[in-house]
Amino acid sequence: MALIEDNAFNDITSDLTIDEFSICAFQINARQDLVFCGKKIVEEVFLQLKKSKKFADCEIKYNFLVDDGEIVKKSQNIVEGHGSDKLVLVAERLILNLVQHLSAIATTTHKFVKKLNNPRIKILDTRKTLPNLRELQKYGVLCGGGYNHRFSLADLILIKDNHINACKGVENAMQKVCNLALEQKIEIECDNLIQVGQVLKFKPNIIMLDNMEIAEIEESIELIRKNSPQTLIEVSGGINIENIEKYSTLDIDFISIGSLTNSCQNIDIGLDFL
Repeated sequence: MALIEDNAFNDITSDLTIDEFSICAFQINARQDLVFCGKKIVEEVFLQLKKSKKFADCEIKYNFLVDDGEIVKKSQNIVEGHGSDKLVLVAERLILNLVQHLSAIATTTHKFVKKLNNPRIKILDTRKTLPNLRELQKYGVLCGGGYNHRFSLADLILIKDNHINACKGVENAMQKVCNLALEQKIEIECDNLIQVGQVLKFKPNIIMLDNMEIAEIEESIELIRKNSPQTLIEVSGGINIENIEKYSTLDIDFISIGSLTNSCQNIDIGLDFL
């Protein structure tokens, strides 16, 4: 779909300026320190182009010098190769757009994991992803050392604040779900200590403590561990790279962070002809 969007088989500039069988050497390199993510992207773009009638006879050979999830230093080469000038030029922007974005997600996630410095607490992504790119973006989180929360609305019963408001309270929302005796795991979002106390009798699989101050989080943790020790604890809301360290000593299981996918700035990666 991206190749079609770019009208990749009608590159009028390259068709007018470059000889049919012109061959180049090229490299894809890091222009800043990063965690690489996108090996499959590079492979798939070249594969799709080679499947086409226009580029079927065009040469393209390349080698990866790093793998997904590896730390790459500024000026380090990621890919080295050679092939048809026209094919590489058509592939260039799509490869860079996606690899820059996914490497940014991986790099951002890695920074959060490193700053938290507590492997017992898993850093989770959210559904705050670009439509139709969720699988790729969540893969970027994995490459950075994070973990995936639910992929879709059908993966987990997650009762959030608007569900609670629609049901006129956390107890009503939990009661409706529990009455159905469903097999899916149940997670419920709680905004305050009162709500935490109200849902504990239902023994949910996960309680999300959302947008709470540290003192209230600590009180909630104590209440949950005492009354429903099997319930896992997730913390979310307002957590960023500057404040994540203060959560590292809490007795929690997860921290979910929407900014891993919805607001990270693209990494600078380039493709150069040699």
